[in-house]
Amino acid sequence: MEASVKPPHSQTQPTENTLSPGLYIVATPIGNLKDITLRALEVLRAAHLIACEDTRVTAKLLNHYGIDAPTLSYNDHNGEARRPQILRALEEGKIVALVSDAGTPLISDPGYKLVQAVQAEGHPITALPGASSVMVALCLAGLPTDRFFFAGFLPAKEEACKKELQSLSTIPATLIFFESNRRTADTLALMATIWAERKAAVARELTKLFEECRRGTLAELAVYYAKAGDPKGEVVILVSPPGTEAPTAEDIESKLTLLLATHSVKEAATIMAEQTGQPRKDMYSIALKLMQHDKEP
Repeated sequence: MEASVKPPHSQTQPTENTLSPGLYIVATPIGNLKDITLRALEVLRAAHLIACEDTRVTAKLLNHYGIDAPTLSYNDHNGEARRPQILRALEEGKIVALVSDAGTPLISDPGYKLVQAVQAEGHPITALPGASSVMVALCLAGLPTDRFFFAGFLPAKEEACKKELQSLSTIPATLIFFESNRRTADTLALMATIWAERKAAVARELTKLFEECRRGTLAELAVYYAKAGDPKGEVVILVSPPGTEAPTAEDIESKLTLLLATHSVKEAATIMAEQTGQPRKDMYSIALKLMQHDKEP
């Protein structure tokens, strides 16, 4: 098993003069510029080179904080040519920071191949925690957080997308997807054909002025966005795990009938409310009707 090589940091918080040479993976804000960490600012100020997904986007962040470190574009289109330049800088004992346009590098953003190349050359790598739309959306969605599966972007073609969704159907975790705002309605409609009654959430413009997290079943959200049109901003779609679908009326009556064989109406209603998330008074009303029906001659 390959061990991760870590730079010899001191136990005190590093400053511009104590940072060791190596590659630093730096998370940047996903909207609100105040979400940059103090440690990220220290690294960016100390960096001899900042590898950016888009230098124009990163320039806005650097200018905001008065940082004038040299930048170099590094993305999926030029990565093959840029990696040798970055490796040379590391070989010369320089501090190199890797950032994406927003959020944590490598998470559906460039950087994976660079990290592999840097590891292969034996240079130190440090990852700084910070902003991530995956984590922000998960916290807002109101869906189970004990297990989650980040699926990134789905295939663009409908048939390939459908197969991908079907392959994820049995994963016992909240599913998280990135999606283009122009494809959000179509993707929700396709998801609804497979998982119609699963609970879901659509989060957009996270940490920004018009942040929104809309919740409902996939069927409900598909109908809403079909009428409302394309949402603005970056979109994250979250889908609840299998088995968390809203129960049908038949399911509720069936389970209540079983519970009523050994529990009072009040107890059965309380148990069903806890299991389904439905209002207790609704469960009590159904249970009461079932009991009255059973007593009829």
